[in-house]
Amino acid sequence: MKILIAPDSFKESLEALDVCHAIQAGFSQVFPDADYKLLPMADGGEGTSAVLSYVLGGRWKEVRVHDPLMRPISAKYLLLPDETAVIEIAQACGLHLLTVAERNPVIASSYGVGELIADALEEGVKRIIIGLGGSATNDAGLGMLMALGMTFHDSDVNKLSQGGGELANLQRLDATSFHVSVLETVFEVACDVTNPLCGELGASAIFGPQKGASSQQINDLDKALSHFASVCEQHGYQNYQEIAGAGAAGGLGYALMTFCNAQLKSGFDTVAKVANLSQHIANADLVITGEGKLDAQTAMGKVAGGISQLAKASHTPVIAICGSVDGLKPAQTSQFDVIMPSIQKIDTIDNVFKNAYRNIETTAANIAAAIRLGQSMR
Repeated sequence: MKILIAPDSFKESLEALDVCHAIQAGFSQVFPDADYKLLPMADGGEGTSAVLSYVLGGRWKEVRVHDPLMRPISAKYLLLPDETAVIEIAQACGLHLLTVAERNPVIASSYGVGELIADALEEGVKRIIIGLGGSATNDAGLGMLMALGMTFHDSDVNKLSQGGGELANLQRLDATSFHVSVLETVFEVACDVTNPLCGELGASAIFGPQKGASSQQINDLDKALSHFASVCEQHGYQNYQEIAGAGAAGGLGYALMTFCNAQLKSGFDTVAKVANLSQHIANADLVITGEGKLDAQTAMGKVAGGISQLAKASHTPVIAICGSVDGLKPAQTSQFDVIMPSIQKIDTIDNVFKNAYRNIETTAANIAAAIRLGQSMR
């Protein structure tokens, strides 16, 4: 029996590869001779580089960059053998880099993302895959563009400082010193967010609160980002602010489309294509996927939902192991042949995270035992 194990990470507890090992450990107790293929997956957010490194190899490069508050830190990105770089923006401007007290999207900068891109360009890459997700910023890529050589000026021709709040003062931008290799490079943005740049569903309104923005700051940032888009349009750039994904990562989606000719794609679709997921599913007798929580968002570009669709298309049975299930409609549960939560008992959230590996292993062993029982019954 050929079993493909292809889960997402379980947020705050296990990386995707660890989930693979836990599922294999459980199934191997019942089917020790099965042919297991481990294929950790991601949807473009944190962990995407690690997944592609496991699948495709490549080498990591560590770089000194600036964090959202312009403090020097070390960040890494992945260089693949085919002249492709994989950059996760959270490495340089991630929310996890700040304490709760430090969160302030009015001043937080994406400058470090531009530094990672610039370093990859100096490596001679021809394609850059960028994973958007987990950002602390709401600057529409202002900092990133500054790091790539672009300058932004107010009405007195002073250069703008860092942070989304500065965009309200923008009157003129100058691309004279913009990195020459940017427009010669293919940018593919892995994104599982469909928000526009501004408005009720925009970057500021939807993601601003988790980044520390007050109600007034959300309103001010939304106006500042809209003003930025207007100035860009006045300078001859195409207006992408209403395009789905423009509001991803505090407007980095917008900046990458506008200034780097980036193509925004489903994060899952991007990773699945690079990892040749469809072929692996077609070759399997059983697919096991999963994520920390199966809910209404599962079918909206998430790993488990995407895998279930591919498995159904190839008529391959698919099982989902998850931490919990919440609010799935019948049409959504029918995407899977089996859905099994892994939490074994009522417990504190800390203990649930701590015991995630063992819980997943136990759940996988029980599912395997049920399959074995079914095989033995008339």
